Amino acid sequence: MSIFTPTNQIRLTNVAVVRMKKGGKRFEIACYKNKVMSWRSGAEKDLDEVLQTHSVFVNVSKGQVAKKDDLTKAFGTDDLTEICKQILAKGELQVSDKERQSQLETMFRDIATIVAEKCVNPDTKRPYTVSLIERAMKDIHYSVKANKSTKQQALEVIRQLKETMEIQRAHMRLRLVLPAKEGKRLKEKLKPLLQVVESEDFDEELEMVCLVDPGCFREIDELIRCETKGRGSLEVLSLKDVEEGDEKL
Repeated sequence: MSIFTPTNQIRLTNVAVVRMKKGGKRFEIACYKNKVMSWRSGAEKDLDEVLQTHSVFVNVSKGQVAKKDDLTKAFGTDDLTEICKQILAKGELQVSDKERQSQLETMFRDIATIVAEKCVNPDTKRPYTVSLIERAMKDIHYSVKANKSTKQQALEVIRQLKETMEIQRAHMRLRLVLPAKEGKRLKEKLKPLLQVVESEDFDEELEMVCLVDPGCFREIDELIRCETKGRGSLEVLSLKDVEEGDEKL
């Protein structure tokens, strides 16, 4: 005896659902797990790698496919691929509580790792360990935001941690070479942006090795390029000026 399956039902397994409300109705698409974020970040370009099926549902878990008229009314088209792209771009990714918790824990660790890589104790010039940063983040009750990048959140964490502990962005070491004519004048303009001038050599041109806050790099680069019309140069000697060895706990 054959089992009758309604034609408007599609059964899917191991699925990530992206949901969107439009025109007062709910629409869902079925995607492969871990592929939605890859598509949104631009890492995945092949839509077939992201979508389990080019169908639009009212309810993925029940396998109920959306009606053509409802789609046209809400999206102004019945092109399923185009509608899937819209939902993929603007819809909300549905994840279970367990998955969400796991994702947030991973992001928490990633943020702590970025902070540890970028920062030092200003007194010892030594980096902090990831576990120490994690503990400090817990102490200030930092809550991870799933919709914000870990890099953005790391910068926010650094700002907040400065209020409770000795921490700063590790300085970059740069070599600046300035034409003799503009050397002295430019040096005065650059002074507020330089943390420490380690060496200075004025021969046919002014050569300086200095430490700067990474946040000032772009401004220094633009200043040298514009003021010297490309005759000056800027070289990054090291991205982080740190003493060897980890910070002791």
